[in-house]
Amino acid sequence: MKTLTLTLLLAVATLTGCHTVQGIGRDIRAGGAAIERAAQ
Repeated sequence: MKTLTLTLLLAVATLTGCHTVQGIGRDIRAGGAAIERAAQ
């Protein structure tokens, strides 16, 4: 549950930072890395 909460908070923070197409790509990459770390 704690991991899910952290992942969701990161996703929200990431999505709020999307201002450009390039920013969206960075945010998606960062979100994927966070999910990968959470899965370990």
